[in-house]
Amino acid sequence: MSGIKVYLKPNVVFEPLYDRWYAWSHLIFPATAAMNTIGRHLVIIDSYLAAPVIHAEAVRNPKMKGGPFMDLGGGRVEEVKALKEKILTTQAHLVRFAKAIKELDLMLATEAKGFGLEELYQKVPEMLKGYVELFYDRNNNADFRFFESLLYQSEYYNDSAQSIALWITDNDHRPFCLSTPRLDEPHVLHLEIPFNHPGIDELARMKRVPQDLSYISKLLGIAGSEASLFETFFTTTPPPVYKKYTGDKIRMRYFGHACILIETKDVTILVDPLISYYGYESDVAHFSDADLPDTIDYVLITHNHQDHVLFETLLPLRHKVKKLIVPRSSTGQLEDHNLALMFKQIGFNNVIAIDEMETIEFGDSSITGIPFTGEHSDLNILTKSCYLVEISGFKLLFLADSRILESALYKHIHRKIGDVDVLFLGMECDGAPLTWIYGPLMTKKPTREQDASRRLAGSDCAKGKTLVDIFNPRELYVYAMGMEPWLEFISSIKYTDESNPIIQSNKLIQLSKDKGIIAERLYGEKELLYEKKEEPVKELS
Repeated sequence: MSGIKVYLKPNVVFEPLYDRWYAWSHLIFPATAAMNTIGRHLVIIDSYLAAPVIHAEAVRNPKMKGGPFMDLGGGRVEEVKALKEKILTTQAHLVRFAKAIKELDLMLATEAKGFGLEELYQKVPEMLKGYVELFYDRNNNADFRFFESLLYQSEYYNDSAQSIALWITDNDHRPFCLSTPRLDEPHVLHLEIPFNHPGIDELARMKRVPQDLSYISKLLGIAGSEASLFETFFTTTPPPVYKKYTGDKIRMRYFGHACILIETKDVTILVDPLISYYGYESDVAHFSDADLPDTIDYVLITHNHQDHVLFETLLPLRHKVKKLIVPRSSTGQLEDHNLALMFKQIGFNNVIAIDEMETIEFGDSSITGIPFTGEHSDLNILTKSCYLVEISGFKLLFLADSRILESALYKHIHRKIGDVDVLFLGMECDGAPLTWIYGPLMTKKPTREQDASRRLAGSDCAKGKTLVDIFNPRELYVYAMGMEPWLEFISSIKYTDESNPIIQSNKLIQLSKDKGIIAERLYGEKELLYEKKEEPVKELS
């Protein structure tokens, strides 16, 4: 194909990896990467090496899906051993960093008794000195925060651990990604490049704009035996021409899970991109990246969980995105790192951090950050935001995985924004326990009872009904349920009609219909067109 311009095939997977584990946001910030390396990756590896057969049996049990079990069929033990040795060698400084965090936690717990902290700085582990500030909360509980921007400039930010695996897929099946590393396979090409590498953008553009194979090969450092496999990812057949929406209405397209595309002829807004990105036949009708516009004006991220911040979708979209909007947070807390800073570190140079009740206006439209409660296991997580999108007076409220904990909050919000036309609400109301995501960050483990009581849970019917009663939507859509088959590798969710989230959402949908509200649980794909509203004439004062 040398000298011939080619397109990237539509079913080539961009799989982001860190130390050959599926990369998500907690593997970018150095402190959370360190804690996950020793508290998740090495723990799972040691468990697998001790009892590979038990892992194989656990993976076959549907009740164990999403657990800390490698899906390698009980084999490939020597390769797993080699991966462990490589991690311990290349990440030795990060392993020590994680141990220093635990030492600091223990020191504060035993020695910070409400008196001045200045003398304790001498007891901060050497490798943490200059990267942390000690403090008390108002009840004299000692803690620390990181100077995050300095950590990203330190030896502890290791982008050499980042890589991209390229391979061709024709189905939705993949092992649960947080428990199984990506070992070498003959059909998988590993690009040893960091996530901010410009070659990722150039390769992604080739889905629609052809390029010379030699150019992209040189940019990505493809050489020797890799070249023949790399060539199989391309075709001379052009993709279908994308037709930009040019109508006078507001078009809403549901792409699965929490991903919604809002379009007018003038603006495009994409919420929580997690897309069935690959053009293959499926039993479930769905939009893919082929249905995304060439330019996306705004991408909105609601919160920092792996099913809402998905690099596999976001990195190939990066070249299309004009502005990436994320919740503002700069607490420096281990469990709540700065999302804007993280995105900038991996090559997004157009990030806007939005505060609660802050509005970004453009033309006849606006985006407002809305407070987000629940779904974070009662941790003090500030990196979360719901969004009100208003276009020519038409209001769409995206509440993501919110769980209403205090109705007065939403009544206050309603007094500011008024009724909405369309409400989107996540109702995965059981949720995983606290430690499923945050376990590796905790140096003092909760009891089993505590862990079970603190869930990553969205709204049930009663809480959803309260939101419907407050915001009086004309339409209600339950979404973000993790139901689509292309979500299973990241969510581990597989519902039946008897699953509580299905029962609860069915009840809310029926209650809403009884009130004359159009209501539906979204699945697969959905397209709707809405009429713009006439803006009220503003009186001159």
